[in-house]
Amino acid sequence: MSAENITVSGIAGRYATALFDLAASAKQLDDVAADLATIKSMMDENADLARLVKSPVISRDDQARAMGAVLEKMGVSDLVRRFIGTVAKNRRLFALSDMIAVYGQLLAAERGEVVASVSSAKKLTKSQLDAVSAALKSAIGSDVSLESNVDESLIGGLVIKVGSRMVDSSIRTKLQNLKFAMKGVG
Repeated sequence: MSAENITVSGIAGRYATALFDLAASAKQLDDVAADLATIKSMMDENADLARLVKSPVISRDDQARAMGAVLEKMGVSDLVRRFIGTVAKNRRLFALSDMIAVYGQLLAAERGEVVASVSSAKKLTKSQLDAVSAALKSAIGSDVSLESNVDESLIGGLVIKVGSRMVDSSIRTKLQNLKFAMKGVG
């Protein structure tokens, strides 16, 4: 399955597809993916950066200047800087996280990988992510690209989504199921 066979829609899909095409023609698919992953983790960890990206109150020029300064300090490629500058000038920074996710899907499709989302109560280590990836690869039968995120409300365990399938082994869900079972007894 190649990236041309993936159907994307909406603002995030259009922008991510444009970036993917530019990165492919410049032979920078992996470099752009690495830059976007760094930007995504910074937005997840830094509340001020997340507020800058999502705020409709901040002017487009201020958003573009601030993002340009942040990206230059991070040392991201010129292609990613110009892309995010265009996104900021078009007042579409609020969809940047979705654009990054769609770019990852396009890249995974280009590589013949399946994208899996893994949610955990605490940040998973590299070895834990490798173990989850290996288990999914053996279950699915193809390479797996993992998107990891933290959801502290899970208490423990994992929630894994692959396409339309989901495996929920979180403590939160097990406690909810126990609660429902106990209501039926009394």
